[in-house]
Amino acid sequence: MLNNIGLPGLLLIAVVVLVMFGRGKISSIMGEVGKGITAFKQGVDDGKREIEDQAKSVKDSATTKEDA
Repeated sequence: MLNNIGLPGLLLIAVVVLVMFGRGKISSIMGEVGKGITAFKQGVDDGKREIEDQAKSVKDSATTKEDA
């Protein structure tokens, strides 16, 4: 169903959305979406950093036990 939309269908959808919500509302919604994407990326980076820190501490702990 969604595979056959094409450019004319997308333009029609865009016009209908613009008429329903207005340019100002769409602009504020897009701003909020951008903030959400930024927060998501930051969360992913923080999660990766946390996992790397834990892996490093486990590796350091294992190295210390081998030396003993």
